[in-house]
Amino acid sequence: MNALLVLLGPTGVGKTDLSLMLAEKYDAPIISADSRQLYKDIPIGTAAPSPEQRARIPHYMVGTLELSDYYSAARFEADVLTLLDELFKQRRTVLLAGGSMMYIDTICNGIDDMPTVSADIREAVCRQYAREGLEPLLEELRQADYAHYCEVDRKNHKRIIHAVEICRMTARPYSSFRTRRIKPRPFRIIKTGLLRPREELYARINSRVDRMMADGMLDEARKVFPFRHLNSLNTVGYKELFRYLDGEWTLEQAVEKIKRNTRVYARKQMTWFKRDKDLEWFHPDDREAIVARIEEKLRMEP
Repeated sequence: MNALLVLLGPTGVGKTDLSLMLAEKYDAPIISADSRQLYKDIPIGTAAPSPEQRARIPHYMVGTLELSDYYSAARFEADVLTLLDELFKQRRTVLLAGGSMMYIDTICNGIDDMPTVSADIREAVCRQYAREGLEPLLEELRQADYAHYCEVDRKNHKRIIHAVEICRMTARPYSSFRTRRIKPRPFRIIKTGLLRPREELYARINSRVDRMMADGMLDEARKVFPFRHLNSLNTVGYKELFRYLDGEWTLEQAVEKIKRNTRVYARKQMTWFKRDKDLEWFHPDDREAIVARIEEKLRMEP
Protein backbone atom coordinates (compact mmCIF):
# COMPACT_ATOMS: atom_id res chain seq x y z
CA MET A 1 0.00 0.00 0.00
CA ASN A 2 1.18 3.54 -0.73
CA ALA A 3 2.45 5.54 2.23
CA LEU A 4 2.12 9.18 3.24
CA LEU A 5 4.96 10.21 5.53
CA VAL A 6 3.80 13.09 7.72
CA LEU A 7 6.47 15.29 9.28
CA LEU A 8 5.11 17.80 11.77
CA GLY A 9 6.26 20.05 14.57
CA PRO A 10 6.29 23.66 15.73
CA THR A 11 7.58 26.51 13.64
CA GLY A 12 11.38 26.77 13.62
CA VAL A 13 11.98 23.21 14.85
CA GLY A 14 13.83 22.10 11.71
CA LYS A 15 11.25 20.41 9.49
CA THR A 16 12.65 21.72 6.20
CA ASP A 17 16.13 20.16 6.33
CA LEU A 18 14.81 16.83 7.53
CA SER A 19 12.01 16.78 4.95
CA LEU A 20 14.55 17.22 2.14
CA MET A 21 16.65 14.36 3.47
CA LEU A 22 13.65 12.04 3.80
CA ALA A 23 12.31 13.06 0.39
CA GLU A 24 15.60 12.12 -1.24
CA LYS A 25 15.86 8.86 0.67
CA TYR A 26 12.36 7.71 -0.26
CA ASP A 27 12.16 9.38 -3.69
CA ALA A 28 9.14 11.25 -2.39
CA PRO A 29 7.75 14.61 -3.51
CA ILE A 30 6.91 17.06 -0.71
CA ILE A 31 3.46 18.52 -0.07
CA SER A 32 3.54 21.61 2.14
CA ALA A 33 1.08 21.65 5.04
CA ASP A 34 1.56 25.36 5.73
CA SER A 35 -1.53 27.51 5.31
CA ARG A 36 0.49 30.61 4.42
CA GLN A 37 3.06 29.10 2.05
CA LEU A 38 0.17 28.67 -0.37
CA TYR A 39 0.32 32.40 -1.15
CA LYS A 40 2.79 33.41 -3.80
CA ASP A 41 3.71 36.97 -2.72
CA ILE A 42 5.06 36.27 0.79
CA PRO A 43 7.83 33.65 0.53
CA ILE A 44 10.24 35.25 3.02
CA GLY A 45 7.80 35.72 5.89
CA THR A 46 6.36 32.22 5.44
CA ALA A 47 9.76 30.51 5.15
CA ALA A 48 8.64 28.97 1.86
CA PRO A 49 11.07 26.53 0.21
CA SER A 50 13.67 28.32 -1.86
CA PRO A 51 13.98 27.91 -5.65
CA GLU A 52 17.06 25.76 -4.99
CA GLN A 53 15.14 23.49 -2.62
CA ARG A 54 12.25 23.23 -5.06
CA ALA A 55 14.66 22.32 -7.85
CA ARG A 56 16.16 19.64 -5.61
CA ILE A 57 12.79 18.07 -4.67
CA PRO A 58 9.36 18.64 -6.26
CA HIS A 59 7.19 20.69 -3.88
CA TYR A 60 3.42 21.08 -4.04
CA MET A 61 0.92 23.45 -2.41
CA VAL A 62 3.47 26.28 -2.40
CA GLY A 63 2.91 29.67 -4.03
CA THR A 64 -0.30 28.67 -5.80
CA LEU A 65 -2.68 31.37 -4.54
CA GLU A 66 -3.14 35.10 -4.87
CA LEU A 67 -3.34 37.02 -1.60
CA SER A 68 -7.02 37.74 -2.30
CA ASP A 69 -7.95 34.09 -2.86
CA TYR A 70 -10.22 32.47 -0.29
CA TYR A 71 -8.96 29.14 1.01
CA SER A 72 -9.89 26.75 3.80
CA ALA A 73 -8.93 23.48 5.45
CA ALA A 74 -11.80 21.80 3.59
CA ARG A 75 -10.40 22.92 0.24
CA PHE A 76 -6.94 21.81 1.33
CA GLU A 77 -8.31 18.35 2.06
CA ALA A 78 -9.97 18.11 -1.35
CA ASP A 79 -6.96 19.50 -3.23
CA VAL A 80 -4.39 17.32 -1.49
CA LEU A 81 -6.42 14.11 -1.82
CA THR A 82 -6.78 14.78 -5.55
CA LEU A 83 -3.06 15.49 -5.77
CA LEU A 84 -2.20 12.30 -3.88
CA ASP A 85 -4.26 10.25 -6.31
CA GLU A 86 -1.99 11.49 -9.09
CA LEU A 87 1.29 11.29 -7.19
CA PHE A 88 0.67 7.74 -6.01
CA LYS A 89 0.37 6.63 -9.62
CA GLN A 90 4.08 7.46 -9.96
CA ARG A 91 5.51 7.03 -6.44
CA ARG A 92 4.95 4.63 -3.57
CA THR A 93 5.75 7.30 -0.98
CA VAL A 94 4.82 10.98 -0.60
CA LEU A 95 5.89 13.35 2.19
CA LEU A 96 3.54 15.86 3.86
CA ALA A 97 5.50 18.39 5.94
CA GLY A 98 4.40 21.45 7.86
CA GLY A 99 3.03 22.94 11.01
CA SER A 100 -0.53 24.09 10.20
CA MET A 101 -2.40 21.97 12.69
CA MET A 102 -5.81 21.93 11.03
CA TYR A 103 -4.37 21.25 7.58
CA ILE A 104 -2.42 18.22 8.79
CA ASP A 105 -5.41 16.96 10.75
CA THR A 106 -7.73 17.21 7.79
CA ILE A 107 -5.46 15.01 5.65
CA CYS A 108 -4.85 12.42 8.36
CA ASN A 109 -8.38 12.27 9.80
CA GLY A 110 -10.66 14.16 7.46
CA ILE A 111 -12.79 17.20 8.14
CA ASP A 112 -16.50 17.54 8.66
CA ASP A 113 -18.42 18.54 5.56
CA MET A 114 -19.45 22.14 6.06
CA PRO A 115 -21.76 24.26 3.89
CA THR A 116 -20.05 26.70 1.55
CA VAL A 117 -20.42 30.24 2.87
CA SER A 118 -21.59 32.78 0.33
CA ALA A 119 -19.34 35.72 -0.51
CA ASP A 120 -22.01 38.15 0.71
CA ILE A 121 -22.18 36.61 4.18
CA ARG A 122 -18.41 36.28 4.44
CA GLU A 123 -17.91 39.92 3.51
CA ALA A 124 -20.65 41.08 5.89
CA VAL A 125 -19.13 39.22 8.84
CA CYS A 126 -15.64 40.46 8.00
CA ARG A 127 -16.87 44.05 7.78
CA GLN A 128 -18.63 43.72 11.13
CA TYR A 129 -15.47 42.32 12.72
CA ALA A 130 -13.37 45.17 11.32
CA ARG A 131 -15.92 47.76 12.50
CA GLU A 132 -17.00 46.40 15.89
CA GLY A 133 -14.41 43.84 16.96
CA LEU A 134 -14.99 40.32 18.22
CA GLU A 135 -17.41 40.82 21.12
CA PRO A 136 -20.62 41.26 19.07
CA LEU A 137 -19.76 38.16 17.04
CA LEU A 138 -19.13 36.20 20.22
CA GLU A 139 -22.53 37.26 21.51
CA GLU A 140 -24.15 36.22 18.23
CA LEU A 141 -22.44 32.84 18.51
CA ARG A 142 -23.61 32.48 22.12
CA GLN A 143 -27.20 32.95 21.04
CA ALA A 144 -26.98 30.82 17.87
CA ASP A 145 -24.85 27.95 19.18
CA TYR A 146 -24.27 27.94 22.92
CA ALA A 147 -22.51 24.55 22.85
CA HIS A 148 -19.82 25.79 20.47
CA TYR A 149 -19.64 29.13 22.25
CA CYS A 150 -18.68 27.31 25.46
CA GLU A 151 -15.77 25.42 23.89
CA VAL A 152 -14.39 27.75 21.21
CA ASP A 153 -11.05 29.48 21.75
CA ARG A 154 -12.13 33.06 22.49
CA LYS A 155 -8.79 34.39 21.23
CA ASN A 156 -9.06 32.66 17.86
CA HIS A 157 -11.08 35.17 15.87
CA LYS A 158 -10.91 33.08 12.69
CA ARG A 159 -12.79 30.17 14.24
CA ILE A 160 -15.35 32.45 15.81
CA ILE A 161 -15.92 34.24 12.52
CA HIS A 162 -16.23 30.95 10.63
CA ALA A 163 -18.76 29.59 13.12
CA VAL A 164 -20.86 32.76 12.87
CA GLU A 165 -20.73 32.57 9.07
CA ILE A 166 -22.06 28.99 9.14
CA CYS A 167 -24.80 29.91 11.62
CA ARG A 168 -25.95 32.82 9.47
CA MET A 169 -25.73 30.83 6.25
CA THR A 170 -27.73 27.84 7.44
CA ALA A 171 -29.80 29.12 10.37
CA ARG A 172 -28.43 26.09 12.20
CA PRO A 173 -25.86 25.76 15.00
CA TYR A 174 -22.31 25.35 13.73
CA SER A 175 -21.87 22.42 16.13
CA SER A 176 -24.65 20.48 14.39
CA PHE A 177 -22.33 19.95 11.42
CA ARG A 178 -19.45 18.60 13.52
CA THR A 179 -19.41 14.80 13.57
CA ARG A 180 -15.69 14.34 14.35
CA ARG A 181 -15.73 11.02 12.51
CA ILE A 182 -12.36 9.86 11.19
CA LYS A 183 -12.43 9.27 7.45
CA PRO A 184 -10.57 6.20 6.14
CA ARG A 185 -7.78 6.85 3.64
CA PRO A 186 -6.65 4.55 0.80
CA PHE A 187 -3.01 4.92 1.87
CA ARG A 188 -0.94 4.37 4.99
CA ILE A 189 -0.12 7.34 7.21
CA ILE A 190 3.18 7.35 9.10
CA LYS A 191 3.53 10.39 11.34
CA THR A 192 6.73 11.72 12.88
CA GLY A 193 6.79 14.58 15.39
CA LEU A 194 9.79 16.87 15.78
CA LEU A 195 10.56 18.50 19.11
CA ARG A 196 13.40 20.46 20.70
CA PRO A 197 13.94 21.64 24.27
CA ARG A 198 12.04 24.89 24.77
CA GLU A 199 15.05 27.18 25.13
CA GLU A 200 16.69 25.64 22.08
CA LEU A 201 13.52 26.09 20.03
CA TYR A 202 13.06 29.68 21.17
CA ALA A 203 16.65 30.55 20.26
CA ARG A 204 16.09 29.09 16.78
CA ILE A 205 12.89 31.08 16.38
CA ASN A 206 14.64 34.32 17.36
CA SER A 207 17.50 33.61 14.94
CA ARG A 208 15.09 32.75 12.15
CA VAL A 209 13.24 36.04 12.54
CA ASP A 210 16.55 37.92 12.37
CA ARG A 211 17.45 35.96 9.22
CA MET A 212 14.10 36.75 7.62
CA MET A 213 14.60 40.43 8.28
CA ALA A 214 18.08 40.26 6.78
CA ASP A 215 16.64 38.49 3.74
CA GLY A 216 14.21 41.32 3.03
CA MET A 217 11.01 40.62 4.94
CA LEU A 218 10.43 44.33 5.57
CA ASP A 219 10.49 45.06 1.84
CA GLU A 220 8.12 42.14 1.32
CA ALA A 221 5.76 43.62 3.93
CA ARG A 222 5.92 47.03 2.21
CA LYS A 223 4.87 45.48 -1.11
CA VAL A 224 1.81 43.80 0.37
CA PHE A 225 0.94 46.62 2.80
CA PRO A 226 -1.93 47.89 0.58
CA PHE A 227 -3.59 44.47 1.01
CA ARG A 228 -3.23 44.31 4.77
CA HIS A 229 -6.97 43.84 5.25
CA LEU A 230 -6.88 40.42 3.53
CA ASN A 231 -7.11 37.29 5.65
CA SER A 232 -3.98 35.87 4.01
CA LEU A 233 -1.93 38.61 5.70
CA ASN A 234 -3.55 38.30 9.11
CA THR A 235 -0.59 36.33 10.39
CA VAL A 236 2.46 36.63 12.60
CA GLY A 237 5.21 38.63 10.95
CA TYR A 238 3.14 40.83 8.71
CA LYS A 239 0.76 42.10 11.37
CA GLU A 240 3.67 43.39 13.44
CA LEU A 241 5.49 44.98 10.50
CA PHE A 242 2.26 46.67 9.42
CA ARG A 243 2.16 48.31 12.86
CA TYR A 244 5.67 49.63 12.17
CA LEU A 245 4.69 50.85 8.70
CA ASP A 246 1.69 52.59 10.30
CA GLY A 247 4.07 54.42 12.61
CA GLU A 248 2.72 52.80 15.78
CA TRP A 249 5.89 50.90 16.67
CA THR A 250 9.58 51.23 16.03
CA LEU A 251 11.15 48.56 13.83
CA GLU A 252 12.91 47.13 16.87
CA GLN A 253 9.58 46.81 18.70
CA ALA A 254 7.98 45.12 15.70
CA VAL A 255 10.78 42.57 15.37
CA GLU A 256 10.65 41.73 19.08
CA LYS A 257 6.88 41.30 18.80
CA ILE A 258 7.33 38.94 15.86
CA LYS A 259 9.71 36.82 17.92
CA ARG A 260 7.40 36.78 20.93
CA ASN A 261 4.27 36.01 18.92
CA THR A 262 6.05 33.28 16.99
CA ARG A 263 7.06 31.65 20.27
CA VAL A 264 3.43 31.87 21.43
CA TYR A 265 2.29 30.24 18.20
CA ALA A 266 4.85 27.45 18.64
CA ARG A 267 3.37 26.70 22.07
CA LYS A 268 -0.12 26.52 20.56
CA GLN A 269 1.13 24.14 17.90
CA MET A 270 2.62 21.82 20.51
CA THR A 271 -0.56 21.87 22.58
CA TRP A 272 -2.52 20.78 19.51
CA PHE A 273 -0.04 18.14 18.34
CA LYS A 274 0.36 16.56 21.76
CA ARG A 275 -3.30 15.59 21.76
CA ASP A 276 -2.29 12.81 19.37
CA LYS A 277 -1.27 10.08 21.81
CA ASP A 278 -0.01 7.78 19.02
CA LEU A 279 2.53 10.32 17.79
CA GLU A 280 6.20 9.59 18.52
CA TRP A 281 8.53 12.53 19.06
CA PHE A 282 12.16 12.91 17.98
CA HIS A 283 14.82 15.58 18.08
CA PRO A 284 15.39 16.64 14.44
CA ASP A 285 19.08 15.73 14.73
CA ASP A 286 18.24 12.13 15.64
CA ARG A 287 17.94 11.16 12.00
CA GLU A 288 18.98 7.52 12.39
CA ALA A 289 16.20 6.87 14.91
CA ILE A 290 13.66 8.68 12.73
CA VAL A 291 14.56 6.64 9.66
CA ALA A 292 14.62 3.42 11.69
CA ARG A 293 11.08 4.03 12.94
CA ILE A 294 9.81 4.89 9.46
CA GLU A 295 11.43 1.72 8.09
CA GLU A 296 9.81 -0.32 10.84
CA LYS A 297 6.39 1.14 10.05
CA LEU A 298 6.83 0.54 6.34
CA ARG A 299 7.63 -3.12 6.97
CA MET A 300 4.50 -3.65 9.04
CA GLU A 301 1.42 -5.12 7.41
CA PRO A 302 -1.09 -2.39 6.54
